[in-house]
Amino acid sequence: MSMERLDLTRDCRAVRIPMGDVVGLAAGTEVYVMQSLGGSFTVQAPSYGGLFRIAGMDADALGKEIPEEARRLAAGEGSIEELVDAALRTCYDPEIPVNIVDLGLVYDTRINDLPEGGVRVDIKMTLTATGCGMGGAIAGDAEDKLRSIPGVTDATVRVVWDPPWTPHMISEEGRRTLGIA
Repeated sequence: MSMERLDLTRDCRAVRIPMGDVVGLAAGTEVYVMQSLGGSFTVQAPSYGGLFRIAGMDADALGKEIPEEARRLAAGEGSIEELVDAALRTCYDPEIPVNIVDLGLVYDTRINDLPEGGVRVDIKMTLTATGCGMGGAIAGDAEDKLRSIPGVTDATVRVVWDPPWTPHMISEEGRRTLGIA
């Protein structure tokens, strides 16, 4: 795997993987871009001791352009249902190059108007294995991306285990990406 070495050009917010806690990475920090999928970046920051996810809207801290996926979501282009689906399709397990929708991990999506305005999005999803340590980070990433959609005032992503996930739940697109079509 080829990793790109960069120094952060400014302070930026990042999510520690797999814990899911938010940290600030300082300008000048040496990072290695491990993956760029779904409009966000997974980086290794040796001086901070681990892996972190940097949102696409903070791409400039890496000296990069904001990915198109992140730009479209921030602009709110489309219906709320389309934006929710698009946001979930930008969420990845850092070890699997297929989004959570095409992996078949999203079981239920509910979008409800709130009396005070805006909408609430509730998602039920699962993981490929019960022992996956990334559950909190993936759910947190999905919540962050859902909350960034204009008009979404609250979002909850809950990890469930029923029904158990199987590889048969992977979409045709996901199968092609994984080479198992």
